[in-house]
Amino acid sequence: MPLRSSAMRRIIKNRQIIEDYWQHLTDDGELPANPVIVSLARWKQQRSVLLERGEPVGVRLPNTINPAELAEDLPKLAVVALEFPKFADGRAYSQARLLRERYGYRGEIRAVGDVLRDQVFFMARGGFDVFELREDRSLEDALEAFGEFSESYQPAADQPLPLYRRGR
Repeated sequence: MPLRSSAMRRIIKNRQIIEDYWQHLTDDGELPANPVIVSLARWKQQRSVLLERGEPVGVRLPNTINPAELAEDLPKLAVVALEFPKFADGRAYSQARLLRERYGYRGEIRAVGDVLRDQVFFMARGGFDVFELREDRSLEDALEAFGEFSESYQPAADQPLPLYRRGR
């Protein structure tokens, strides 16, 4: 996943387009005085330094890592960014669901990497609430994906009850 510069970019958060104030850092990048998302390796090496800054911190978790590795630290993290190295690799869907359902994480779960419009509705069902789309994709177009289905029959992270139990 290419790391962006400190310039703000737009993202989708809670089904709205907003300016993103989080900065993704490389492992050797200097710590700015604003919220940062760091790699799991940097988090493990500099956990106390990152927490002492007094700024919100997030961790970028590769889709090959079990979210259990972050379980104890989740209350300290404002963001968990889950990586989609290519759109066809859906392991981060399972990570998001585990974070929400098994570990009770209520912070921001962010989809990063090769994130496409056709995925955002299903990502939201799995527990994602923030989407960093690829630079060549339209955020406005992706917002329309949330309205393509009027009901969801199956239970998921965004609706724990199946339709037949919701009294409709």
